[in-house]
Amino acid sequence: MVEHIVIFKFNETTSVEQQTEAIQKLKNLKHEISGIIDIQAGLNFSDRSQGFQVGLTVRFEDKQSLEAYGPHEKHQEAVSYLKEIGLSDIVVVDFEL
Repeated sequence: MVEHIVIFKFNETTSVEQQTEAIQKLKNLKHEISGIIDIQAGLNFSDRSQGFQVGLTVRFEDKQSLEAYGPHEKHQEAVSYLKEIGLSDIVVVDFEL
């Protein structure tokens, strides 16, 4: 299995409602892309976040599933929405379980 962790930072004009919509779009990918075991996402409440507002974890069956996820049409639609609402930075960590 592979764990994929992403944290997102948005610009100051991005609303909490837009971030919440982005979270739902990301969670929906579980039903749209094969190889995903689980997806969790939510608004960050830590005061140590360095400005990152949303966290995402995706558990994949294997590395091949992770590799197929990036270019998948539904994932790219979610990425486009994130950019549209003001995505300004991300941090990604991938590791095997």
